[in-house]
Amino acid sequence: MIQNIKKLRKALHRHPEVSGSEKATAEQIRNFINTHHPTQILDELGGHSLAAIYEYGATGKTIVIRCELDALPIAEENSFAHASTIPGVSHKCGHDGHMAIVAGLVFWIKTQTFSKGKIVLLFQAAEETGKGACSVLQDPRFTDLRPDFVFALHNIPGASLHSILLMENGFSSEVLSCSIALKGQESHAAAPENGINPGLALAEIIQALDSLNHLEPEATHYQVLTPVHMIMGQKSYGISPANGELHYTIRTRSGERMEALKAVLQDIFQKVCTRHRLLFEVKWFEHFPASANNLLANRQVAKAADDNGFQLIHRPHPFAFGEDFGWFSKQYKTAMFGLGAGLQTPALHNASYDFPDALLETGMSMFQTLIKNTLEQ
Repeated sequence: MIQNIKKLRKALHRHPEVSGSEKATAEQIRNFINTHHPTQILDELGGHSLAAIYEYGATGKTIVIRCELDALPIAEENSFAHASTIPGVSHKCGHDGHMAIVAGLVFWIKTQTFSKGKIVLLFQAAEETGKGACSVLQDPRFTDLRPDFVFALHNIPGASLHSILLMENGFSSEVLSCSIALKGQESHAAAPENGINPGLALAEIIQALDSLNHLEPEATHYQVLTPVHMIMGQKSYGISPANGELHYTIRTRSGERMEALKAVLQDIFQKVCTRHRLLFEVKWFEHFPASANNLLANRQVAKAADDNGFQLIHRPHPFAFGEDFGWFSKQYKTAMFGLGAGLQTPALHNASYDFPDALLETGMSMFQTLIKNTLEQ
């Protein structure tokens, strides 16, 4: 069994697909399930997502176990046999391992004789862009399943191997990205006073947004504003440019704080651009709502860790990264927990990262216990 699951993980790693393009990845998962424990499968859930459904009578609870299909636009630096075969794309967040864990549950499910309830294995597309979970939730075929609980995990490099990380105040932060495009007027570089150059406005905006940073992770007013991309003009040295563009990613602990911060940014943009006589347009995108852990669901995770004898680590605050699992938190009882990937494992989104196969059985044990405890209540 475990060799089949490891083989799947490495096949997924060799053939990664970026967000929104996971058709072949979904097909691999579908073939694996049909080979080892065929069941009803909902295809193309709000994109390339799919769900395998195992039913045990009309009554009882419905538990959803969710993982992610997509890889990242990062070139593989590793040279092992299962290295990515797709130039510039690789699994650097461990979604290949998450998929293998969830797909591997079919071997255990095949042996179960629950008297009631429903198990849904959800393989979700487009997590890295914040679009996948929202799209799944807009598909009536998923909402018709009426989940009682939705559980997910994420491997965490830098935490002890096989440890379970749990947070009462949520797993991940509220994350939103934005761009501001500025338009002035070109002029000769020898006479910039005859035009409207956006350079000073860009510099003022960067300084103003930097002053809004509160990086202490325990602080209730925690917020991180990171400039990620900027362009202005072109490499033509006789022209004072008219156009500039600035992109940011913004992190807070809650949607309420994010809305308040958005209002502050809009005010800064308005005042700076008015002062410099610039037209401007602001766009907001790639929204990852904060993943809020339900108290009852959290207790079930803690019990599952205890039942398996895994080290349980309580974190005092959510992780800074975004996770579109937060969309499920808005509608269902959810809990996402961390799975320690080892103290020396390269960080997530690092070009040398590779999901540790040692975690496959750990993750499956956690989900098996969560399913058993939920359906036998």
